Amino acid sequence: MTRIKRGYIARRRRTKIRLFASSFRGAHSRLTHTINQQKIRALVSAHHDRGKQKRYFRRLWITRLNAVIRDYKVYYSYSRFIHNLYKKQLLLNHLKRRKLNGIHWNVLNGVPWRMNSGKVE
Repeated sequence: MTRIKRGYIARRRRTKIRLFASSFRGAHSRLTHTINQQKIRALVSAHHDRGKQKRYFRRLWITRLNAVIRDYKVYYSYSRFIHNLYKKQLLLNHLKRRKLNGIHWNVLNGVPWRMNSGKVE
């Protein structure tokens, strides 16, 4: 009886998975079962860390805006600043706040907000 060779599909799939894990250490880059486990773990961590990164940057932007608001005496805190913007219906979503962090702080000199008995003029 002649020898029957197996197909290439499973080998191609495993090779693709091994390329993903080629930088892992030890059995995590050599054994197929372990590679599969590590791939799942890596993708879950990547998904989790994307959310964590967004939270981290939002904290950073709020901290920077708070410092500038206090320096230019616009308000004494970030939360009061945002609260009064909402009252005036000048909404700043997180994308606009991000853009505010990208500009140079001298731009705020031209903004007509000044501390005047706790009200924005």
